[in-house]
Order: sequence, then structure tokens, then C-alpha cells
Amino acid sequence: MLAFDVFGTVVDWRSGVIAELTAIARERNLAVDAAAVADAWRKRYQPFLDRVCRGQAPWQVLDKLHRAGLDEVVREFALDQLSEAGLDRLVLAWHHLPPWPDAVRGLTRLRTRFVLATLSNGGMALLVDLARSADLPFDCILSTELVRSYKPDPRTYQLVTSLLAVRPDQAMLVAAHPYDLAAAAEQGMRTAFVRRPQEWGTGKAEAPDFSVDIMAGDFIDLATQLGA
Repeated sequence: MLAFDVFGTVVDWRSGVIAELTAIARERNLAVDAAAVADAWRKRYQPFLDRVCRGQAPWQVLDKLHRAGLDEVVREFALDQLSEAGLDRLVLAWHHLPPWPDAVRGLTRLRTRFVLATLSNGGMALLVDLARSADLPFDCILSTELVRSYKPDPRTYQLVTSLLAVRPDQAMLVAAHPYDLAAAAEQGMRTAFVRRPQEWGTGKAEAPDFSVDIMAGDFIDLATQLGA
């Protein structure tokens, strides 16, 4: 079976956030560097999650951590003119991010041969909304919310084996982020790195400096390499 990281791997968080922020700014006649705000917001993501994993902060569903990070970004960029409704819209933008162009077609091919599940830091409600809005053909939604922690906590990867009744070597994590793949490999899972050079709009992908089972250019390439 295949478990997929979602943000950045399956869906394009950056263009989705930029589009929502641009729409809000246009409605309120605000001058905003939407790309800079999106990047600054996303850069707060992992530090917030790491504090939860280290026990330095109580567990909260990702929507609440996104809102906490957004509040910091609002102060950094002096976006005080954004209303509470606008801020709520930005948090909810993560519930309907656009898939990468190859994602649905690649997942559809992969599903002919494998069980497909998410393995994401997104909350259950977020992931269900995202799968429905983007027509993502997952068989199962697994969220780190189920263990009230975040990746790379080992318990998050163990969800795959415990809930889907497979051995670690029968499961493969598909992700665009080396840290995620390294943590999955430590739990005995197989790994597939998918390049997403436009995740940060730079044209460069952070490649793993360790051995993975598959290196793929996109989900179509992954499906071909896996015989789907």
C-alpha cells in the first residue's frame, strides 16, 4: 500500500494560499505581497509542529496552529486591515488547495494496483474536505490527529501498519520532503521521493541525501515505475 504526504506532495499549498490571499486583498483594496506572505506563513509550519512533538506546546489540530502562525505573519507584514472573516478564509484555504497537475491522474493509475491512503499533518476534517474538493481518489484518510501528534513522531507512521494491517515493508511513504521519508524509513517503511520543484516557487526541489527506494519526477512517473 502507498501512504502519501499531502501538502506539497499531492497539493500545491503555495498557489492555493496565494490565490485566496490575492482574492481577499482585491476585495478589501489592500496592497499585499501574497507570495511573500504565503512563504512566511509556511515557514512557521514545522517549528509549530516541532514544539508539539517535543512536548513544549499542547497538541492542537492543524487549523489552530495555522491560525497561530497566521497571527504572527499578520504582525510581521502589518496586515491589520485583514478582518477576522478574512483570516478564517485563509485558514480554510488549506481545505481546498489545488492538486498538482499530475496528481489525480497519477493517483488514479496507482489505485488500480495499490491501496492509497493519506498520511498527513492535516486534521481529519481538513483532509476529507481536501480530498473531496480536489477529487483525490484515496481509499483511506489517515491523519496524525489520530495520535494527537505530528510528523516525524514515530507513532504517526505506525498508523499505517496498525490501522491498515500491513507490515512496514509492505507500505511505502510517498513524499516530496526528505525529513518525512527518513522518519518513515526508520519505522521500516519503503520510501518514494517525488520531486516538486515548484513547491516554493523556486524551481528547485530538496532532494534526499540518503537512499530511497524510488526517485520519481511526478506521480505519473511513480505509477510507471511501480507498474501501475
